[in-house]
Amino acid sequence: MVAHGIESVVTVTEDQRQAVVAELLGLVLQGRPERITSLLLATADDGLKAEAKGIADAVAAMALALPPEPLPDPAKDPLRARILASLAATEKPRTALVVIDMQNDNLTPGSSVEIPRARDIVPAVAARLDAARSQGVPVVYIIDEHEPDDPDLDVWTTHNVKGSKGGEVWPELTPKEGDHRVTKSTYSAFVGSNLEEVLEELGVETLVLTGCVTEVGVLATAMDALQRGFAVEVPRDSQAGTGELAEGVALSTLAMLPPFGPARRDRLAKVRARAAATV
Repeated sequence: MVAHGIESVVTVTEDQRQAVVAELLGLVLQGRPERITSLLLATADDGLKAEAKGIADAVAAMALALPPEPLPDPAKDPLRARILASLAATEKPRTALVVIDMQNDNLTPGSSVEIPRARDIVPAVAARLDAARSQGVPVVYIIDEHEPDDPDLDVWTTHNVKGSKGGEVWPELTPKEGDHRVTKSTYSAFVGSNLEEVLEELGVETLVLTGCVTEVGVLATAMDALQRGFAVEVPRDSQAGTGELAEGVALSTLAMLPPFGPARRDRLAKVRARAAATV
């Protein structure tokens, strides 16, 4: 019952609680990532959530009560060696702050592509920019840019035209010397741009994505980043969508997704190789 979605569990009667607890035990012991288990229990009532937590705590207590197993020799345990190597490689992530589509046409009241919520996040994004620059974290601006005859403008109306005032970055977030600019003309900042090359030149493996629109450009860029092996963070206070529901769906989706494993391995190898070459 639980394995197929907790919504079927929510309607059980008290007489069925024992069976439900058994299924919750099975859910805990299946070893799913915590993010998946949390989603399965998202619509459960407080009682079921408490029971699930109690079961998890009890299982953990039982494990702690057992005598510890001796650690295997890493030389004879290649899986453990690979895990330790992976952890060591990610101890000091190389992060870039990415600002997406925070441009006049997207923030100006009355604009045909206005995202009102984007104006609300300007102070938080500005604070992150100041912190990044002071800490030596590279800053990358993603600039939505269209030629005047771009057929995309027929669908979305005229916006962010190359060389126009509307296509400039919002004044309070103006790029500074040393910041990087990448132009794109579609949803994902990786499509038809040199973003990946810029990030590789910077030796980056983790992206903090800020800006708008969360469920469009931010989500598309994040998905492409994950598939390329980048770790992705989207701070809630620095993203803006068309509404809270759309933002919530996009952020919940991203919270479930780790970077694609093989691409992540290759990404970290590139970062390590570049770091070693610059020592």
